[in-house]
Amino acid sequence: MDISEDRPFTDADWRRLLRNLHEDPDRPGLRETPARVARAWEHWTSGYLQDPADILKVFEDGAEQYNELIVVRRIPVYSHCEHHLAPFFGSATVGYVPAGRIVGLSKLTRLVDCFAKRLQVQERMTRQIADALMSHLSPVAVGVVVRCRHLCMESRGIRAIGEETVTSAMLGELLTNLGMRTELLALDR
Repeated sequence: MDISEDRPFTDADWRRLLRNLHEDPDRPGLRETPARVARAWEHWTSGYLQDPADILKVFEDGAEQYNELIVVRRIPVYSHCEHHLAPFFGSATVGYVPAGRIVGLSKLTRLVDCFAKRLQVQERMTRQIADALMSHLSPVAVGVVVRCRHLCMESRGIRAIGEETVTSAMLGELLTNLGMRTELLALDR
């Protein structure tokens, strides 16, 4: 969906930002930057326009007897921290145990992307992914593990280069079933 007519920032706003950074928005390398930045932010925040319910198309055919973990790992995560608007990036592992219904595997990747393309904190994003899967699929268990590097930590402040933040959300039987939880965490590697 094109939201260009509803852009919260105009080219004049981005030009003003460049001037406030002591740059000349009219120099050749920056002339098209305001429009490029607007398009980039439209993409980076397009998750606000997505509804997880629309993403999670459920299939009842094929999962009636399946009662083990289904895991998709190394799902790319590209997001922006709501505190500094700085990027954070890494990967997610999403797993669930169906209760007679499954989703297409690509839908788990789309679900992660939906929540990553919003201004976020990693902890909330992890829980949003798990909650959406639990509420729209009603599985026996859901587990989400997210591992990210945060440029707000790497490029300023503490400058902790290469550190990875790991968050998890376990719902349903993954809260109490240590064997299932251990299996999910082993499959995350």
